[in-house]
Amino acid sequence: MAKKRPELTGLIKPNITPIEEFQNLVIRPIIKMQHDLIVAFYKQNLLKRKIDFSAIKIEKKKSTIKNNLQKDVSFNKQLLGSILGHFTIEEYITYLINDSEYNRRIINIITKRLQDSISEL
Repeated sequence: MAKKRPELTGLIKPNITPIEEFQNLVIRPIIKMQHDLIVAFYKQNLLKRKIDFSAIKIEKKKSTIKNNLQKDVSFNKQLLGSILGHFTIEEYITYLINDSEYNRRIINIITKRLQDSISEL
């Protein structure tokens, strides 16, 4: 089954930087499209780390998500790959111009998305 990137409206405003424009036109729709997979990846990561997420209070869950995404380099790469794999060649070339900034933004967006989706974890 082929997935289609959702069109997110209201994200392009006048006077935004090219980085923000790429983030809002390319990265955010891909992350939204990959939401279920990202949640599944995170659940598996919790199992792998033997973290009983159900026994943790909500605020601790949020900080656990943030810490896991900041410190687990291999998990970070897996998440980035699940996003980058949906780029066109042109998007990939744009990404390469400022890849570290885009990586930071991707992880921040995924962190926020997982924190807002605690009920699914």
